[in-house]
Amino acid sequence: MVFGAGSLRHLPRELELFGARRALVLSTPGHSAAAEGLVRDLGGRAAGVFARALMHVPLEMAREARTQAARLHADCLVALGGGSTTGLAKAIALESGVPIIAVPTTYAGSEVTPIYGLTEGGVKRTGRDARVLPRVVIYDPELTLDLPLRLSITSGMNAIAHAAEGLYARDGNPLTELLAEEAIRCVAGALPSLHASPRDLAARTQALYGAWLCGTVLGTVGMALHHKLCHTLGGSFALPHAEVHAVVLPHAIEYNAAAAPQALSALARALRSEAPARALYALARTHGAPYSLRELGMRAADLDRAAELASADPYWNPRPIERSAVRTLLQHAWEGTPPG
Repeated sequence: MVFGAGSLRHLPRELELFGARRALVLSTPGHSAAAEGLVRDLGGRAAGVFARALMHVPLEMAREARTQAARLHADCLVALGGGSTTGLAKAIALESGVPIIAVPTTYAGSEVTPIYGLTEGGVKRTGRDARVLPRVVIYDPELTLDLPLRLSITSGMNAIAHAAEGLYARDGNPLTELLAEEAIRCVAGALPSLHASPRDLAARTQALYGAWLCGTVLGTVGMALHHKLCHTLGGSFALPHAEVHAVVLPHAIEYNAAAAPQALSALARALRSEAPARALYALARTHGAPYSLRELGMRAADLDRAAELASADPYWNPRPIERSAVRTLLQHAWEGTPPG
């Protein structure tokens, strides 16, 4: 882990420590200019750019990237961007074993997990494999200064979701509980400052630190209903990833509240609220994040299908997964009504 403002300057050193000679730089189309600039800075150590990363890593796109990496004889992947880019790097590494250097520009957290996801035929499937865990992560808060405010807030809510579900994970432990509570406190505390001043470097640093902790929790313990719902809504209905997390999280926490009282107490301490589900809803809504699935483009006619998919092969959850209750949760999330 290389952390701190200006840390991107250490990338050539990290490549040299790897012995890497042909690094393939990955990005989304929106970061293509930055990726091309990074290739120019790396000079002879760069093999080229693949700037077509997409949300939820469609299998066809992953195959295309794998082919290009093999054709260029890439011996290292540099993932510049958020979860979509890191996910693409993981899809390549899963097959080839090529090491990854992650350079996050959002608060996704996937850069510190061995979890990968691929979407095929409208269904997103996830797995764990040590080969996809990035070998180096360069956390440079300066790279997040121009992250649009709305995306900053939704990405922060995405990060909080990892830690919040970690608080009631079946395989949790005292260490992950400490990390999760601190992570939520950091990110939730940074979001109002970012809303007031999006280029506040101290707030960006705090948010990125919190996201690192959130991602560490995600990579250590299992997730539950919230993540199953978000994977379903994203993979099967093409809804935007971070925004879905921001909308669904308060309702998923409310669903599990009675079954996970210790987790709710920790969440209440981190958010400084005795009603953590409502506090999460307010955190998103008052700082400009979406708060309903309807505004993300979800059709009311698809809610039954979403409830069916999310209930058919559920992740472990502290409260039993009941299809009718999940359908009610989705209805509230679609309408944007406060939890409870």
